[in-house]
Amino acid sequence: MTTITNKPVNPIAHLSPEQVEEIGAELDAIRQEFLDKRGEKDAAYIRKVVDVQRKLELGSRAVLLASVFPPAWVAGTVGLSVAKILENMEIGHNVMHGQWDWMRDPKIHSTTWEWDNASTSDGWKHSHNEIHHTYTNIVGKDNDLGYGIMRVDEEQRWYPMYLAQPLWNFINACFFEYGIAAYDLELGKNLRKPKDKRSEEFKRSLSNTLKKIRKQATKDYVVNPALAIPTGSFLPALAANFTANVVRNLWSHSVIMCGHFPEGVETFELNSIPEKETRGQWYLRQMLGSANISGSKLMHLMTGNLSHQIEHHLYPDLPSSRYAEIAPRVKAIFEKYDLNYHEASLPKQVGSAWHRVVRLSFPNGWLATTNAKNLPSQLKLLYGMATADKRTRRVIQMRLDREASKLAEQTRGNTVTAA
Repeated sequence: MTTITNKPVNPIAHLSPEQVEEIGAELDAIRQEFLDKRGEKDAAYIRKVVDVQRKLELGSRAVLLASVFPPAWVAGTVGLSVAKILENMEIGHNVMHGQWDWMRDPKIHSTTWEWDNASTSDGWKHSHNEIHHTYTNIVGKDNDLGYGIMRVDEEQRWYPMYLAQPLWNFINACFFEYGIAAYDLELGKNLRKPKDKRSEEFKRSLSNTLKKIRKQATKDYVVNPALAIPTGSFLPALAANFTANVVRNLWSHSVIMCGHFPEGVETFELNSIPEKETRGQWYLRQMLGSANISGSKLMHLMTGNLSHQIEHHLYPDLPSSRYAEIAPRVKAIFEKYDLNYHEASLPKQVGSAWHRVVRLSFPNGWLATTNAKNLPSQLKLLYGMATADKRTRRVIQMRLDREASKLAEQTRGNTVTAA
């Protein structure tokens, strides 16, 4: 992945400024149309999802009171996992985007909703709604790109620590809610400051997050397992709650990865973004900086309709239940202006995103120039880079760049000859 302006072929170079604004006008028209369509059908949808989720969670927790019996443990754990996914993805995420604020229902409103997650709603809304959705995929501005712990672009300088990023990405996936909470707090940045230099806002946010984590942990790991003591199910219920949280974390991490990190999703340089970005330019960045997941209605529901990530980034405050209806209209605009509508199945998108994580854990060009015959020498080279000083790493990187470029030219030449 290279920022769009530094690619050999810029995928938006064929668009004139007038066409970019035409795209903006067409997308604005779709937005207004669906704003006008909102009504009782949409309100009934979200109320039904909330009702089903709450009944599913309550029923699953009741079953787990007898989780000492394996069938009850399996049924309760599966039900609780699904309930937590629904609460986070289709309900919490979308309610906090303000998708249902127009209903004026204080129980389903972005200002009052607090979700079953380690992150506080206020902290998440700031880092996600205000920053990520405004500066989508701008390297150095959108911290959702790698969450500050991963190398996600070839133009990011490689350091030896990135060799471990597949491992810590997996660990982050298992405990994703806590990773997001730390990210919302900018924990690493703030903890590096002396205590007396930390802002009051950070101290307040940290206190609120710790309270939130304590409340959630008490519910899942103390109260609910304790209720199962009379049946001898304390430990099974405890394990079930832990498992449900891990399943929810792995699922949400995968969905987010599929929407933002597959190969082919574009990233942008900060200095390439106009100081006064137009509506059309902002829309174009959302279109190319997101990817969709194809699948069934059930899969769309379980992803919180973030399987329609492109449509979500274009219209983050429209009801999620409308994205499937909007998608064909948006796709037609992509085709009209010869743009890539990035969509694939869940397995393909997950595989592509993980391929990118692994590929960028190595220095640029290392994987491209490595094969079965030269693997021993390439591993020796990699060890040399990992243990060398910065100057030596730069020299080796230049060598790798030359070899990778030469190999790419040979491949293109062979392709042309074969054609």
